[in-house]
Amino acid sequence: MLNRRIVLRSRPTGIPDPDTFRVEEVSVPELEDGQVLLQNRVFAIDPAVRGMLDDVKSYLPAVPIGGLIPTMVLGRVIQSRNPDFREGDYGRAFVGWETHSVVSPGAVGIENVRIADDLPLTAYMGACGWSGITAYVGLKLYGEMRAGDDVLVSAAAGAVGSVAGQVARLSGCRVVGTVGTDAKARIVTDVLGFHGAINYRDCDSLDAEIARQFPNGIDLYFDNVGGVTLDTVLPRMKAFGRIPVCGMIANYNHQTDPYRLRNIWQVLVNRITMRGFLAYEAGDMIHEAEDALAGWVRSGELIATENVSTGLEASVDAFIRLMSGDTTGKTLVRLDDSVSTLADWQRAG
Repeated sequence: MLNRRIVLRSRPTGIPDPDTFRVEEVSVPELEDGQVLLQNRVFAIDPAVRGMLDDVKSYLPAVPIGGLIPTMVLGRVIQSRNPDFREGDYGRAFVGWETHSVVSPGAVGIENVRIADDLPLTAYMGACGWSGITAYVGLKLYGEMRAGDDVLVSAAAGAVGSVAGQVARLSGCRVVGTVGTDAKARIVTDVLGFHGAINYRDCDSLDAEIARQFPNGIDLYFDNVGGVTLDTVLPRMKAFGRIPVCGMIANYNHQTDPYRLRNIWQVLVNRITMRGFLAYEAGDMIHEAEDALAGWVRSGELIATENVSTGLEASVDAFIRLMSGDTTGKTLVRLDDSVSTLADWQRAG
């Protein structure tokens, strides 16, 4: 059996281009005890991967030249030498852009995903998967969200931000999101139900616009981007405000010359709690998050936005569009068109 995979050809400068990557074919090895073989069905294309393409220290190791481009995959178990997985189960694991993955649970990690018949596979990689779980635990556990909070969400039209804003609204908060285009502003207000939106690229002063939207200050800032947005928000936080940090998108294409924060002293002035987090570390809340998110999607209370491409090679273009800011919602790649999307599910009624 052959495995087709996409690997790193050269380290990018700024936004990656197609020459950053190459496709190769390798043989699928025989399974060892404890391993499972996934036939991958859906990839989650995430901006954090950009940080791993540079040879710099981060919370995940850098990809070596010739190394597999990492990503979260959802795959069907087609062979198993692990008693916890049977053929036909679905597994979700952090592996890479490849058609087949051999996963050693102790080394890489894999979870057995409870797939419901009434939700498409793409939902389990977006709103009901780690993007949604990140939004849920970031707000509720690390952000200590309370009904009545004034909440600002950055990258509000993106995979995590679009869910975070809706979870905050459903929890009784007033929510405003930052976006990069007027079209995205209309999506987060008219479709996702945010109470307001700020186009940071088309306002005279981001600080003045934040002050207008939050005249009494911000209780909770869900930070996906860092950079100048975080720097501008810090003085606008209320005393004892909370900032859960799940990403630093503004710096991913410029890790060797990141934005220097000027207002970090406001953490002391306003006694702000600011914490970076990785959602998988909130093990006790993951099933709660999955159940709540799936329930909201089924009821229509939470709108899951996806942009889905098809085919292994489509991963490259999808990632470049994501890192260029040209996407809305969760960026996904299905390996073939037999996988239904949320849009298919919604059309079917």
